[in-house]
Amino acid sequence: MKRRLLLKFLGGIGLGTLSTSVPIQVEAGHQKGRHCFGQENDRAYWVAILSKMASPILTNISKEQWRRNMPMEVSPTFDKRDPGVGYLEAFGRLLAGMAPWLALPDDGTDEGSVRKKFREQALLGIKHGVDPRSPDYFTWRGPSSQTLVDAAHLALAFLRAPFALWEPLDSLTKSRVVEEFKLLRKIKPNESNWLLFAAMTETFLYDIGEECAREKIDYAVNKFDTEWYVGDGWYSDGAHFSFDHYNGYVIHNMLVEALRHNISVDKRYKEMFDRAYKRMQRYAHHLERMISPEGYYLVVGRSSTYKNAAFQPLAAVALENKLPDDISKGQVRAALTAVLRNIYIDKTFSPSGWLRMGVVGDLQQNLADYYTNAGSMYVASLSFLPLGLSANDEFWTCNPEKWTSQKCWDAEQFPKDYYVNY
Repeated sequence: MKRRLLLKFLGGIGLGTLSTSVPIQVEAGHQKGRHCFGQENDRAYWVAILSKMASPILTNISKEQWRRNMPMEVSPTFDKRDPGVGYLEAFGRLLAGMAPWLALPDDGTDEGSVRKKFREQALLGIKHGVDPRSPDYFTWRGPSSQTLVDAAHLALAFLRAPFALWEPLDSLTKSRVVEEFKLLRKIKPNESNWLLFAAMTETFLYDIGEECAREKIDYAVNKFDTEWYVGDGWYSDGAHFSFDHYNGYVIHNMLVEALRHNISVDKRYKEMFDRAYKRMQRYAHHLERMISPEGYYLVVGRSSTYKNAAFQPLAAVALENKLPDDISKGQVRAALTAVLRNIYIDKTFSPSGWLRMGVVGDLQQNLADYYTNAGSMYVASLSFLPLGLSANDEFWTCNPEKWTSQKCWDAEQFPKDYYVNY
């Protein structure tokens, strides 16, 4: 990536002090509703948005100043849980999406310098977050069950980038992480996507050679593989189907990762993994078609403040070069970039750099659910997974293309769509 492009989107500031006031308004060269930026600009833009999102968190926690400096805003209908759970919430969710990017090798580019700095700060953040003496020690052992949710996201980050985020940790920090994860076994997860949170922490423990509670993994994957699969790439979130984006926020990706990292245990995990992955690819079909010609998407159901996290399955299959055959890399990159440009206007961030509640801007706090706090917003990082591809990967170097809804409403040919039986 050329220096001028990255610095253009980072506001021309120094690499060591990523500003919280990066200008991100749509520029005159971007014609509303029609993606016309070039290949390098797209990646630079994605890096700038993720950097703007990450910088206040990683800079502050690396200096043990996070709780002091981040106002833990809560939903207008927030329940009685300790709002301090929001710090692990923000950190774990942010790293779950950043992990593949942080795992890229160091290089001499400006992007590489930014990435290396964030990786070093993230490792310090993990260390401080499990150190009971640190002012930024996470709220691991309080009465709230929310900790299980966000420990699962941290576990997902470790699984996605073990050599960047787990292996470099010192032995004391590793032992503290393991201890905190094992203590979460006292939390009984709800009969919903929460089962996958327990499966993720236990899968991570298994992956690093620790004894795991295998019954928690088996119970979760079996529920979703058979009982809660409703067809055509969609899962029910528990016994009753809800039309929302939890298939994207949680279900597809955590199910696939839990199965992927247990394949060595028994051949049945491999059978379930193959099935779950095909279903995720099918769901990616739906996600791509949900993006309107102008780059908007359907906002429906719970947790709409999670923004572009809904597109995690599409981002994941793009990262692994396993997009469905009739969806091109150029159209996926163009469509996801258009979505980002519609969400990340300046007012989506507070003046001090934190993500605000809502989908876009600063007037949608009413969308926040009773469990939502300022940390919840950082799950939006999950659709940035393709940054884990190198800058010279075809995903970033190919020409942008029209996505399905653009082809449709421009009266062009586009693929038919049919349900699947797997």
